[in-house]
Amino acid sequence: MTDIGDTLPKITVKDSEENAVDLASLGGPMVLYFYPKADTLGCTNEGKDFTANAGAFKELGCAVFGMSKDKPAKLAKFKAKYDFDLTLLSDEESDATEQMGVWVEKNMYGRKYMGIERATFLIGKDGKVAQVWRKVRVKGHVDAVLEAAKALG
Repeated sequence: MTDIGDTLPKITVKDSEENAVDLASLGGPMVLYFYPKADTLGCTNEGKDFTANAGAFKELGCAVFGMSKDKPAKLAKFKAKYDFDLTLLSDEESDATEQMGVWVEKNMYGRKYMGIERATFLIGKDGKVAQVWRKVRVKGHVDAVLEAAKALG
């Protein structure tokens, strides 16, 4: 499980255009948020909130990446449908979700299953995790992430 102070693991995933993206090589600062499934209510609202604050993140030089296990084609449709101003990444193989510790057992209506925990990681310029939010509630979350990004300097 990746935590504060850890170096971002070497993770290569695909973006919504099927380009390979090695997150560790991008440097920071960056926001890497994990969401369960594209085009669901909470995930859509989270993407909208990050997009509404895209200008403020860009002013800080902070890139924003959203990641799920959805296929790149589904992510491309999701991004276009809501005109998201962020990069969506596909972790079909579960490498990133497992390394970051967000592939967890969930329980819904008494049924247990494995899925992505909604979580956000703020990565500093040095490639180390500066802040972690787990079990994220969408409302107001992006404001907290933006304040933490501002504090990175």
